[in-house]
Amino acid sequence: MDIDVLIVGAGPTGLMLANQLARRGVSVMIIDRHSGPAQQTRAMAVHARTLEIYAQLGIVEQALALGRKGNGANLWAEGKHTARIPLGDIGKTISPFPFVLMLGQDDNERILGAHLNQQGISVQWNTELIALTQMADGAYVTLKLPDGSHTKICASYLAGCDGGHSTVRELCGIQFPGAPYEHVFFVADTEAIGDMVPEELNVYLWRDGFHLFFPMAGDNRWRVIGILPKRLRNRDDVTFNGLSPDIQREAGTHLNFKACSWFSTYRIAHRAAEKFRDKRCFLLGDAAHIHSPMGGQGMNTGLQDAYNLAWKLALVMKGQASEKLLDSYEAERLPVARRLLSTTDRAFTMLVSDHWVAGLFRTRILAKIAAFAMTFERIKRMAFRTISQTGIAYRQSPLSQTLSGLPTNAPQAGDRFPWLQLKFQIDGPIEDVFQKIKDTHYNLIVIGQPAPESLDELSSILATYVIPDDVYNTQALARMRVSDAAFYLVRPDGHIGLAGKHLNIAAVSAYLTNTGICIK
Repeated sequence: MDIDVLIVGAGPTGLMLANQLARRGVSVMIIDRHSGPAQQTRAMAVHARTLEIYAQLGIVEQALALGRKGNGANLWAEGKHTARIPLGDIGKTISPFPFVLMLGQDDNERILGAHLNQQGISVQWNTELIALTQMADGAYVTLKLPDGSHTKICASYLAGCDGGHSTVRELCGIQFPGAPYEHVFFVADTEAIGDMVPEELNVYLWRDGFHLFFPMAGDNRWRVIGILPKRLRNRDDVTFNGLSPDIQREAGTHLNFKACSWFSTYRIAHRAAEKFRDKRCFLLGDAAHIHSPMGGQGMNTGLQDAYNLAWKLALVMKGQASEKLLDSYEAERLPVARRLLSTTDRAFTMLVSDHWVAGLFRTRILAKIAAFAMTFERIKRMAFRTISQTGIAYRQSPLSQTLSGLPTNAPQAGDRFPWLQLKFQIDGPIEDVFQKIKDTHYNLIVIGQPAPESLDELSSILATYVIPDDVYNTQALARMRVSDAAFYLVRPDGHIGLAGKHLNIAAVSAYLTNTGICIK
């Protein structure tokens, strides 16, 4: 075997997968048919769940330094401010990153690429996958090298992170059902002044669509994403100067564009692969699912595809798990992609419909509904969990098991383990749970009961934390609806695998064995 995992595609998803595998000791080769990293990209929003993953990887401070924190999203209709979703306020008890970070895909790629280089791995640019044969012992591929010559290698597994026109998906014969949207989008990096709320996302709704204003680093710099008006949709010579009067007319007379450093138009589609795995090949990111830019979910979803798959592949490659564990990747991530595809498509269709009723709903009714909904704390928290992707759960996964006795309103198997501040020693300091537990192994969190007597057979893959009985801990745990004995077996990706009331080591061992983990 030449390599453990061959990654095709060096966008954010491929780079995340390569980083996660490399730090877990898996040999990786990452290739891309392009000549180098993207210089100009459309994705801008990095959500809380992605930042939590960046923190475990050790790159979150770099991302925060380069990006702009957006603590809210503002809705405008016909030039008037109608509602604000206060992300920072509602998310401060949910995540250590209660905001949307405005950071371009190109900057994310640079950060991830530099971190990968520090681990001794470089992207093989101008290298293209042209043939694939899957055998029982690996994926045999033919690569076209920068000089035009061909080489053959064998990888234990192959990851297709190569975008909407994925060669991996095509060579595997996986269908990609869906359809393109008829609308034409634009993206522009601008210097602008106007009524936009600074440092926050501004969404302008109008009769024929919407414009999104993302704050960027620098004075009065905004990335604007939107839909071309009808009069420009079928033209090939569209310029920003030709478009800007339409944006100004819809966003208000106070808007003034001082400069535009980049402008591009593009079309998108809504599609999801019929499956995310074919034998030894996996699909991730845009190779597996593409959808509208509503909510800025696309890049973040691909990054989380990689995070979900990486720890499973690593355990299999190191002989600590059977291939059975890999089946859970599709079981967990395909429903997430389909649900996201459905919700973003419905929202997008409503926001771009040309029907006069839809236009009236966008400009007169939607904004009022949003403003009213944001007066309810429960709805605001739900909005943050949805936008931030911290609410994604795998309760129906084959890796999720909740034992009897645990309160139904407490965290359940499949949920992301909540962000808490706890004392891990009776007289110790208050510590951040997300900083305490690590994503390179399973973590057993024991609450309201003594430490287990013997964990010798699990010590190689499991770290145990017994939360002491303390007034502060009692109050913190009550906020997550745990007021009595409980235990949580947290997977390497931060989701709960096994949950129950009274700890039984035999049950923990049985769970690990049944999900494919090899206990020595």
